[in-house]
Amino acid sequence: MTAIEAVSDYVPAHRVPVGVCLRRYDIDESRVRLYEHFFGFSEVRIDSSATLTDLLVAAMSRLELAAVGPHVRYVMHARSMPVVAPYPVNPLRQACDAVGLGHALTFSLTHHACASALLAIDLAGKLLAAEDDPRARALVLTGDKAFTASARVIADTGVMGEASAAVLVRLGGGHDRVLGYATHTLGRYYEGPWMSAERSTEFKEQYAEALASVILAATECAGMAMDDIRLILPHNVNRMSWLRVLRLLGIGSDRLFLDNLPKFGHCFGSDSFINLRSARTQGRLNRGDRYLMTAVGLGATFSAMVFEH
Repeated sequence: MTAIEAVSDYVPAHRVPVGVCLRRYDIDESRVRLYEHFFGFSEVRIDSSATLTDLLVAAMSRLELAAVGPHVRYVMHARSMPVVAPYPVNPLRQACDAVGLGHALTFSLTHHACASALLAIDLAGKLLAAEDDPRARALVLTGDKAFTASARVIADTGVMGEASAAVLVRLGGGHDRVLGYATHTLGRYYEGPWMSAERSTEFKEQYAEALASVILAATECAGMAMDDIRLILPHNVNRMSWLRVLRLLGIGSDRLFLDNLPKFGHCFGSDSFINLRSARTQGRLNRGDRYLMTAVGLGATFSAMVFEH
């Protein structure tokens, strides 16, 4: 069974008020207030001096890799951006070389956008299952640099911050085991932020139902119901949209971990793993608790994964 052995994250110290971010892209004041007061965003973290390689190395360096490093067979960068550097620059290879993982097979997953991280966890388990060595490990990395206006602000959804996470995956293990996974792509909305106004409105109307549906599918895959889920560790997007999802699921807001949304914004595929670290620190998860991660990638891919802590 696939399990998370360890997880680390890097969140830059530099804070930028959401209003400052939005005004840089000529977002009018009424929309700024909407993001701040209704969507729930307050600030984002940005490290303008750091490259993508720096972000990945910062997260990887916080893992204890000395003992397991030689057994890391695969390193996957689950990213939202299809292109992150000009050829022949390879941030992933640079990051692996910097922390002593130059021997690992490296590749990126992008086509699920912000949901690529959950896809990578699932794929890591399948790759490790094909290995003969029970010591084999896979490392899933998340983190993107938002270097365009369309990457920094997703209309009515989120303001993007910069952060990264490193997730060490193994087979077996005594905690954070994957119990179920579901993903569904609504290809009709493949244009993402470049959809027509009519198509965008249609997507917003279907969003909550599509996300609730994939959450229920993941819990069913795990052989359980929503009553068995202690906590949802979400992607940090529009607080109002989450209220609609909770109503459809029939659960209260006390089971949704949104503490980091105002502080960090939406950090691409890193949100759920940063939220996992925070929930652990706050004592929100006890051994044996079942919890669920969610992600929605532009395109539009809806994903959910159930774990046992």
